[in-house]
Amino acid sequence: MKNLVVVGGGYGGMRILARFLPSQLPEDVTITLIDRNPYHCLKTEYYALAAGTISDQHVRVAFPEHPRLKITYGDVTGFDLEKKKVLMKDAEAINYDDLIIGLGCEDNYHGVPGAQENTYSIQSIEKSRETYQTLNNLAPGSIVSIVGAGLSGVELASELNESRPDLRIKLFDRGNHILSAFPVRLSTYVENWFDSHGVEIVSNSNITKVEPNTLYNHEESIYSDVIVWTAGIQPSKIVREMDVEKDRQGRVVLTPHHNIPGNEHVYVIGDCASLPHAPSAQLAEGQAEQVVQILLKRWNNEELPESLPTIKLKGILGSLGKKHGFGMVAERPLTGRVARLLKSGILWMYKYHNG
Repeated sequence: MKNLVVVGGGYGGMRILARFLPSQLPEDVTITLIDRNPYHCLKTEYYALAAGTISDQHVRVAFPEHPRLKITYGDVTGFDLEKKKVLMKDAEAINYDDLIIGLGCEDNYHGVPGAQENTYSIQSIEKSRETYQTLNNLAPGSIVSIVGAGLSGVELASELNESRPDLRIKLFDRGNHILSAFPVRLSTYVENWFDSHGVEIVSNSNITKVEPNTLYNHEESIYSDVIVWTAGIQPSKIVREMDVEKDRQGRVVLTPHHNIPGNEHVYVIGDCASLPHAPSAQLAEGQAEQVVQILLKRWNNEELPESLPTIKLKGILGSLGKKHGFGMVAERPLTGRVARLLKSGILWMYKYHNG
């Protein structure tokens, strides 16, 4: 029996399982899924968990069950690519014939002194829970500073404003406009929404240092009861420490077939993979679809195509509380209730098909 080991039960890992199970997995192959949590986590909804507008159970989806699927819970510490082993903390190494690494990402603090020690995060379910406890125990009138006005920062700020309108929320961004990856029309719509809801946007900011309850913007000290960091991501530390070729962001350089060059048994998907698009759940799922097809061909000793189709992304949607939203769908900007309803519908469909 061949053992396919999938490290990480995120969006890419779940799509791998969904495509192989229940009927497409060859009879001579077993799958071992390794994750620290006993469920798949909806990472795109951590902002709402941290803000307190949804409960913990709303961001959990059960892993599938199958006679040839084994789930191992624990922390991965590294990989021995020569001996084909996944190294585990306080447990025996796990042997693999083929390996798919989907360990996700963590916060990138960009070398800002004190940022990691003195800020909260929404990059994992554990950290999102901690952020929720802290934010929702604040006294009325407390100041919350959110560093980074990309999608995560904007959604957290808007959801927290809806959950705790008594708080003073400051949103810090390096650019002239928040949501720099979106058209100016969308940025302006979101900025106007924040303005009408009393959320302060601090544009052209440069956070140089963070101390307990204090961040420094262009060396000016700003008091905050809580500081949440949403200013960028980087691949998991375990992946950053792998002795393989990486790009400038620390993501693993891959062949057109998503495997490590010179090693057709090790694939990297999601936030840890060097791809032309920005990391996203959609991208991880698109990669996973192609990796499944590649593995099936390799296991059947079939010739692989020289190249694979470009992964097409359908768009990106963000929420502004429970009633408003924004996004790009088929390269068209959307704002208002339609965008929010569309995002809610996609989330419901995802949970329905995977739950």
